[in-house]
Amino acid sequence: MKAKEIMTSDIVSVCDDSSIKEAAKKMRDADIGSIPVEEDHKLVGILTDRDIVLKGVAEDLNSNEAKCKDIMSKDVITATPDMDVNDVANLMSHNQVKRIPVVDNKNVIGIISLKDLSQARTFEDEAGEVLNDITEDDYNTFR
Repeated sequence: MKAKEIMTSDIVSVCDDSSIKEAAKKMRDADIGSIPVEEDHKLVGILTDRDIVLKGVAEDLNSNEAKCKDIMSKDVITATPDMDVNDVANLMSHNQVKRIPVVDNKNVIGIISLKDLSQARTFEDEAGEVLNDITEDDYNTFR
């Protein structure tokens, strides 16, 4: 099974010059925890709710003035539409990410989340392994 077969293709994104507040509102309205950041319709980063809290709020940035490019993660792990779903699951697990943009020529055409992996019935075990790998470090950190 290919990434394009399980990805969510209804993408919400922001421009790199968008304010953090604008991004947060889009994330709230779409009920998502991360949002691709684009410049000239090309992926340049990803912004998570955690980035907003730890790099924005905790640092007293003005959410109306600070830009997404100021706090986004720039080294984005991506998948391609024709990538095998097993490879996507391994990539997510290895990099400990819960969501991965699917790109074609730096254009975001989809997102794959743990939910997407788990809904592909034949890959339920892989989604569980990814979730276990991601949360294992968090669990050990707080013990």
